[in-house]
Amino acid sequence: MVSSRIPGLHQLDRMGRLQRLHDAGWLSDADVESLADGRALDSTRADKIIENALGVYALPFGVATNFRINARDYLIPMVIEEPSVVASASHAARIVRAAGGFAASSTGRLMVGQVQLLEVPDLEAAEREIRLHGDALIGLANDAHPAMVRRGGGARGVEVHHVLADDGEEMLVLHLLVDTRDAMGANTINTMVEAVAPAAEILSGGRACLRILSNYTDHCLAGASCTIAADLLTSGDYDGRQVVDGIVAAGRLAEADLHRAVTHNKGVMNGVDAVLIATGNDWRAIEAAAHAYASRSGRYRSMTAWRKDEAGNLVGNLELPMPVGLVGGSIGLNPGTRVAHALLGLSRAEELAQVVVAVGLAQNLGALKALVTHGIQRGHMALQARSVALLAGAPSAEVDRVAKELVKRGDITVAGARELLAGPA
Repeated sequence: MVSSRIPGLHQLDRMGRLQRLHDAGWLSDADVESLADGRALDSTRADKIIENALGVYALPFGVATNFRINARDYLIPMVIEEPSVVASASHAARIVRAAGGFAASSTGRLMVGQVQLLEVPDLEAAEREIRLHGDALIGLANDAHPAMVRRGGGARGVEVHHVLADDGEEMLVLHLLVDTRDAMGANTINTMVEAVAPAAEILSGGRACLRILSNYTDHCLAGASCTIAADLLTSGDYDGRQVVDGIVAAGRLAEADLHRAVTHNKGVMNGVDAVLIATGNDWRAIEAAAHAYASRSGRYRSMTAWRKDEAGNLVGNLELPMPVGLVGGSIGLNPGTRVAHALLGLSRAEELAQVVVAVGLAQNLGALKALVTHGIQRGHMALQARSVALLAGAPSAEVDRVAKELVKRGDITVAGARELLAGPA
């Protein structure tokens, strides 16, 4: 098994990192070539992916190290512009690695398609008819997409929901549960619900309005957990037991206070979104589902749960809707996405879902550990100094020197960087 523990990777230059990962077996020659010139997606291809394309908008592509999930090592591809995210994830993963790694699981791959039925004369009778003919509706759905059935997926079930609108009108909504296998599956689900809508109208006596997937995939969940001995969390002058208590207290605030919960969960999604973007997944859909899931009790809460067990260990858990795909959509169109998938070496979409939630949990751990010890700014601004140096006009060869001096002075500003670049008056 190739190890994701790669000390000193951040100290190498970009080409040195690519060579190190190539030599270790993480990247192929083609992967290195795709990333080396910084133009994984060319403008000609981009013009065919979206409408009115003008060019390609690039974001940094990095890797988080040290991850061990379900006894397997992973290098985590992350596409993100915010400094400190990759470093924080790698740092937290190193701590969890020493504690035995992350445990992760998933509930399956059932997605939801909805058919909204209006003007139904008898809601109870309509529900009975739809349930009675559920197998026939499943058959119609599968006939509409036989390729998915051949891959072992397809429609699996039918649910009926009564929904009361704000104006008092009650409507019936048919849910079609679909296993999309390793695909994101939006087009599959939309095709299927359009196919069953005419039959649903006949059975209900109503009129089909919306026929579309739901991005709230509460039948497709993934979870990750970790248990960390207190001594592994010792940080400078902060005893590990203090850190455990601090993280638990921070978690309680995120459970009880909306202002903290939003910021807490944004930190979780820093990690989640970066992996989703790298792997070509619809991060907007999963972001929306994650925040909705955090509100499922009727109040917006923390996505993660942190507690101290009887032995004084820190125990963390994260569960989120995670309808990721390995195929479909635009996943195969971006060479950078292919490199991300090659790095991960995945065989199933469920495995990717488990990796993503483990990264989200690591990201939250890294942020909370910093917050309850020396504060978030020390590490963040040290990494931000390089961006400040670039904004001040520093050439590439000078960026690290200027950034180090800015940190030393404690003046991480564009004006300070320009002063350094100008030299002695």
